[in-house]
Amino acid sequence: MAATHSALVLFSGGQDSTTCLAWALDKFDRVETVGFAYGQRHAAEMQARPRILRRLAEFSAWRDKLGEDHVLQLDVFKDIGGSALTDDVAIAMRADGLPTTFVPGRNLMFITAAAALGYRRGIRDLVVGMCETDYSGYPDCRDATIKAMENVLELGFAEAFVIHTPLMFIDKAATWRLAERLGGRALIELIIDETVTCYEGDRTQRHEWGYGCGECPACRLRGAGYQRYREKAA
Repeated sequence: MAATHSALVLFSGGQDSTTCLAWALDKFDRVETVGFAYGQRHAAEMQARPRILRRLAEFSAWRDKLGEDHVLQLDVFKDIGGSALTDDVAIAMRADGLPTTFVPGRNLMFITAAAALGYRRGIRDLVVGMCETDYSGYPDCRDATIKAMENVLELGFAEAFVIHTPLMFIDKAATWRLAERLGGRALIELIIDETVTCYEGDRTQRHEWGYGCGECPACRLRGAGYQRYREKAA
């Protein structure tokens, strides 16, 4: 892909979206970011976003490409409730096989809101961190869902959007390797130091792969991926 245009990255402050942001900075001339305040229980992710952006601006190859950051309020999910990410609900598997961390419609609304923002700002390339290889089974993370959303956006906006999913078919170990390829050890250290993956938003416990409770599904997935990444690098 020639770097000839702009992209809007759905940037949560987590490992995956930070890696996707680095990917976009490598591919596009200018990159804007958007985050969502959706009534999530912890503020750690939203607090991490500006720290990550400041450190990414220290990369000389990317400094001049970083554009405006946006935060959109989508706290309707808090009003709907019922998820371990928005309510005081235990993290567990539901009877239907999905974890209680599933927020119904979250990614669909995120993409739609990002497209509306992109429409206003003349950006038609959206970059998202969804993955169906190492994930919790969320139906709105599947490749088929994202492709369907592309069609919906084109119909609903009368404009063709491209939704880029750099992580869709790679596992967490490969995500760490992609980050290293894009930004070297400096990007790996940034991800370890600053990004928030933990469902509990725990910033008190540091592991070799970063901060987190170490027990929730997101921490276990991130930690196992880092271990495989390090073993292959050794």
